[in-house]
Amino acid sequence: MANSPSAKKRAKQADKRSDHNGSLRSMVRTYIKNVVKAIEAKDLEKAQAAYKLAVPVIDRMADKGIIHKNKAARNKSRLNQHIKTLSQAAA
Repeated sequence: MANSPSAKKRAKQADKRSDHNGSLRSMVRTYIKNVVKAIEAKDLEKAQAAYKLAVPVIDRMADKGIIHKNKAARNKSRLNQHIKTLSQAAA
């Protein structure tokens, strides 16, 4: 437990920041999950729409440092690859 006033304040700030970052990380996961569900349902239009919504959110969280930039790139790449596979199967 923090003893000095500055350490107590830092502990409070860390808790607050942790809660905020956790909610942002959860939001990113939800957007990714929406794309994955559409892909699993083999609904190309819905998957493309969900992907277009997810990409700016993923990029924004990578810019803020909530997720690593390489993880953001990996997620976008894999989702896009699945969507391309789905569109080729439909054609």
